[in-house]
Amino acid sequence: MSRWLLFGVLLVLVVASGVALVGLKHQGRLLFIELERQARTQDSAQVEWSRLQLELAWLGETGRIEQQAVQRLDMQPPQRVDVLVTGDG
Repeated sequence: MSRWLLFGVLLVLVVASGVALVGLKHQGRLLFIELERQARTQDSAQVEWSRLQLELAWLGETGRIEQQAVQRLDMQPPQRVDVLVTGDG
């Protein structure tokens, strides 16, 4: 009788171990899918960041700023610049 009881307990433990293994494999696959999705999100964010850095550099160019000042604001460079120095300090 005790042999059958031992056999039953071991059979239950083996089945439980198999079920746990299948569950953990499934969870690992789900986590890997999530990891890949996050990697794609990171890649797209990196591309967007690079594009914004290029756009920021383009917007900050001196020639472009001067061109916009002349076209949009009708600004003109000064004709003559005089420097006035008064006293020593």
